[in-house]
Amino acid sequence: MKITIETPGPGEEDEIIIRCAVLDQEIIQLISRLKRGREKLPAYLDQEIIMLPLKDIYYFESVDHKVFAYCQEQVYEVHKKLYELEADYASQDFLRISKSTIVHLPKIAHLKPLFNGRFEAALKNGEKVIISRQYVTMLKKKLGI
Repeated sequence: MKITIETPGPGEEDEIIIRCAVLDQEIIQLISRLKRGREKLPAYLDQEIIMLPLKDIYYFESVDHKVFAYCQEQVYEVHKKLYELEADYASQDFLRISKSTIVHLPKIAHLKPLFNGRFEAALKNGEKVIISRQYVTMLKKKLGI
């Protein structure tokens, strides 16, 4: 595969051109990631609405019928259901790891096996989340382990 990067001239917009012999699933996923790469999610902190970049989110958690987005140092409320977030951002490397949690895979620092087939994921912000055993197979598949 050949990759060429050019800087656009003044007044020109960014452009990505993909040339491929076959438009396979991997390329379709890459296109989806590129389209969503700058995507932001409306999140709420006190009385403010913040447009939160997806790349800043470590995980989503549902607590007492509310959904929260956990970032490096701040926690925001999100007005979407967990199943909606799971469907919307599955192609963005977000993966459900329990009934109440969706993790952003690039934010995992390391994994540790626990009792009863569960795993513990240590995130890059120092937090730890538990991966339920029914989601471990999907996690391993996504990570290629």
